[in-house]
Amino acid sequence: MLVFKRKAGQAISIGGNVRIVVVVVERDHVKLAVEAPRDVDVHREEIQKKIQHAKEETP
Repeated sequence: MLVFKRKAGQAISIGGNVRIVVVVVERDHVKLAVEAPRDVDVHREEIQKKIQHAKEETP
């Protein structure tokens, strides 16, 4: 796992076509904005796990 320190307004670039921007840092919450091409799925981890689980259950 790679760990970054970023302040509000700073970003991280992934693969040249995905950009994650720190929008707001409040107490124990961080708001992020994700800029990615439409063909790249972007989900919260818990939603991605539900999607994966549903795919595994489908014959």
